[in-house]
Amino acid sequence: MLWTDTQDIALELHDAHPDVDPRYIRFTDLHRWVCQLPDFNDNFDKSNEKILEAIQMAWLDEADF
Repeated sequence: MLWTDTQDIALELHDAHPDVDPRYIRFTDLHRWVCQLPDFNDNFDKSNEKILEAIQMAWLDEADF
């Protein structure tokens, strides 16, 4: 996965952290969790606030909060 695969990342995060409400996650934690995903293969430094926000919103769509 790459940083641009926001939907796939969101699904993986939802599975990996089912009890986390994505509305309240810090971007530093979100960045770390994305980088820790087994299928993540992108440069860790390529993320930015816009990408992290897109991942957060996609994750929120998957969550039942």
